[in-house]
Amino acid sequence: MAKVPLSPADLRSVFGANLRHLSKKYPSISELTRQLSINRTQFNRYLSGESFPRPDILDRICSFFNVDARILLEPVNELETKGKVLNGQFLKDFLGPGVSSLSEQSFPSGIYRFSRRSFIRDNHYLVGLSYIFRSEGVTYVKGFEPKEAMRHQGLPSFSHSREFRGYATRQDDGVALIIARRGALTCSFNYLARVASLENNFWVGYVSRTVREGSSGIRVTKMVYEHLGGKFGDILGAARGTGFVPEAGLMPFHHHLLQITEPFH
Repeated sequence: MAKVPLSPADLRSVFGANLRHLSKKYPSISELTRQLSINRTQFNRYLSGESFPRPDILDRICSFFNVDARILLEPVNELETKGKVLNGQFLKDFLGPGVSSLSEQSFPSGIYRFSRRSFIRDNHYLVGLSYIFRSEGVTYVKGFEPKEAMRHQGLPSFSHSREFRGYATRQDDGVALIIARRGALTCSFNYLARVASLENNFWVGYVSRTVREGSSGIRVTKMVYEHLGGKFGDILGAARGTGFVPEAGLMPFHHHLLQITEPFH
């Protein structure tokens, strides 16, 4: 069914309501109009839905509030949540709190070294790096698959192909990471919980990959995350050691936490 066009009065009403919503963040309308270089009386007419701004003024308003011209057509609170799946209307009370409340204390930002059994190469382990950072209240993860791992699968080893990204969310006693390769063609679920260590910088858990049952290789295995802090030398040394390693090539404490001889449940 075609959408019924809004009348000029309806458009002015939507725009006025949106402008009032956006203006709430500013304690003074007078100061706001000065920043916008818009006459206060004219701005009040926009707020009340009595008139529309000219195209150049509309562009100025949209740029200032970082919105687009849909401000004329749709409630701005809906525009603000579109594309924000986990914090959108449907999931905000279920997944949103975990995403927005993962603190620096429980999972610090920075570079992490991780170790796990290889999914694709028998009797070898994969060592890699992940970067955890925060933006607008969300904790993100990004990194690059080691070139050796891509080549082993016959895949391009360019950085564009190797990049992975994801997000982190708080769990009752740990943290979960949902990570995907470009295009969301593959995905992994990662669960980590902090363990006692000298510098309190280790997490252990498991990672599972999204492949169908019966595929070659394992689908879930234990994993260790080590926060490397801000020491450039440590990070550079860890970067040099990424890729496939035999059991003897694992860092000693990583080897201990992976409990290689114990069955994984």
